[in-house]
Parts: sequence; C-alpha cells; structure tokens
Amino acid sequence: QVQLVESGGGLVQAGGSLRLSCAASGRTFMRYTMGWFRQAPGKEREFVGGISWISGDAYYADSVKGRFAISRDNAENTVYLQMNSLKPEDTAVYYCAASGYSYVYSLISKYDYWGQGTQVTVSS
Repeated sequence: QVQLVESGGGLVQAGGSLRLSCAASGRTFMRYTMGWFRQAPGKEREFVGGISWISGDAYYADSVKGRFAISRDNAENTVYLQMNSLKPEDTAVYYCAASGYSYVYSLISKYDYWGQGTQVTVSS
C-alpha cells in the first residue's frame, strides 16, 4: 500500500514556474514508477510525464516536453514535477500516481495508487 500526497500547487502568471512535490508513504517507494497526470475542468485526465523506478529515466507528454522536468528522491520518498514557462493551458488539478511497472506508461489503468491532487492555475 502506498499513500501519496501532492503539494506545491498555486496561482502563477504565464511564463512563471512552480515545483510540485509528491510525498509517498511506504518503504517500497523506490520500486514504483511514478507518474504525473493532470485534469482540467471538463476534460479527461491526461498523462504529463513519469519516471521509471528501474532506470531513473523520465518521459513526457509532447505538450510539456522541454518545459517540465520530473525527478525523484528515493531517500525522501518524494517525486517532483518542476514546471517552467507555464501557460494558461497548463491550468489543471495535478495528480501523482504510482505504478508497479518498470516502464513509464501513459495509461491511467497502469497506475495503482493516486494522490488527491493539487490545483495549478496559470493566469494570462
């Protein structure tokens, strides 16, 4: 069982930056691939990016590639989402999720545990 708690959301102007954190409980955090997803009002939840537990490689959706970066600190049981050059279309509730797969999937169904989400609002 893994419990996830996101933090770091807020209101930021376009072009600004935010860093989201996702703190995980459980001693097996290092064996979970971690993903970030987001859901804007009236839209489906979508994959933002993820980081593999076995390779440490991160993968991103095309919409955020080059602007967002994911990292993890296994000693602190935390995964981060650094968001730069934010745009109004990045406004959404952001969720972290844990998957038992070593590969970073973009499919929601591949993730077993989810946080409650944190709101990110980007003003124009």
